[in-house]
Amino acid sequence: MLQEIAPKQYHVEFAFRAPKESGRCVVFRGMEILERLQDGQLFLPTYGELQDRVAECCYLFRIDEEEYYLTSLQETASVPEGYGWWSLRESRAKKARDLHFAETTAYHLSVWYRDNRFCGRCGKRTQPDRKERMLRCPHCGNLIYPKIAPAILVAVTHGDKLLMTRYQGRAYKGYALIAGFTEIGETAEDTVRREVMEEVGLRVKDIRYYGSQPWGMDSNLLMGFYARLDGEAEIHMDRQELSQAGWYRRDEISLRPDGYSLTNHMIQAFLRGDWQ
Repeated sequence: MLQEIAPKQYHVEFAFRAPKESGRCVVFRGMEILERLQDGQLFLPTYGELQDRVAECCYLFRIDEEEYYLTSLQETASVPEGYGWWSLRESRAKKARDLHFAETTAYHLSVWYRDNRFCGRCGKRTQPDRKERMLRCPHCGNLIYPKIAPAILVAVTHGDKLLMTRYQGRAYKGYALIAGFTEIGETAEDTVRREVMEEVGLRVKDIRYYGSQPWGMDSNLLMGFYARLDGEAEIHMDRQELSQAGWYRRDEISLRPDGYSLTNHMIQAFLRGDWQ
């Protein structure tokens, strides 16, 4: 999956430090990222390449010994020769897995920093803390930590069939599983039951945890579950959420492994017969 970058290791421990010239700068323009294409692969600029153009630079994390910094450029700064803007969502085929994981994680943090420049309690400008990953309001003392939105995916099975869906009104038109955000006061298992009922009008039982995945592009932590149908199999689809929903046998599902998403990983596990 996206976060599986072994043998490399992700080190998320917070540090307040000056950038190294060899460190990698992550510069966003919306959901585009500043990169250089070389021999079919994309690379981030180093701080040494950008330091004369930098407005702000914030240490994020490291992978092995390579450090990553969230960076913004001066308004009048030009893009260095050889670099251009690449879509974060659409360019992953042109980069190493650990780089794409680093970029999506950096995007998660960039959204948090961007959305919390001012205190939501008193409106004053916030300041980064020097001891932990937190923004602090010097006026009212409000402490703001990174936003992580928990959400579930659930593969609902009925004998040798899997419940498959397609989203309504989204760019992604491929196979999906029932999914949704955990609400206040809910357990993840409660969310599974509620989302299945809301989206397809079915009850489930035997809810089992499968695995999880950080999904930085939407600030989510995805938690995957398997569950079995409990009762009637007739689907009553929420047409505002879904364009399609149905029961599919293994021989009816055509989906290649992508090594990337939790959804694909869970469907592949069903196709292999590892999970029922």
